[in-house]
Amino acid sequence: VQLQASGGGLVQAGGSLRLSCAASGRTFSNYAMGWFRQAPGKEREFVAAISWSSGITYYADSVKGRFTISRDNAKNTVYLQMNSLKPEDTAVYYCAASLRGVAAPYDYWGQGTLVTVSS
Repeated sequence: VQLQASGGGLVQAGGSLRLSCAASGRTFSNYAMGWFRQAPGKEREFVAAISWSSGITYYADSVKGRFTISRDNAKNTVYLQMNSLKPEDTAVYYCAASLRGVAAPYDYWGQGTLVTVSS
């Protein structure tokens, strides 16, 4: 499956952005989807994940209550709504797909979209 992330940009602290990840190539609804991020000089970290049916979602503690992951299987797209953004949310955000579930290793990765939050 091919993944294309978009929606990043520059936003002030307290603002909002919505990231999108469009999938193509295989049956999107078979995959659990996740968002990860990597800040400059830091390792990639988990942000949020959603099961194939949207029945299960997980969030990193650092984004819980501010970010919401969702998916539209008819549009082969997963979203990450980010509210109350903080400067520490600045990172390249990646979407990923897993055939084995939200907690399993992810098999496919998108190219990343940069989110910059100014203070």
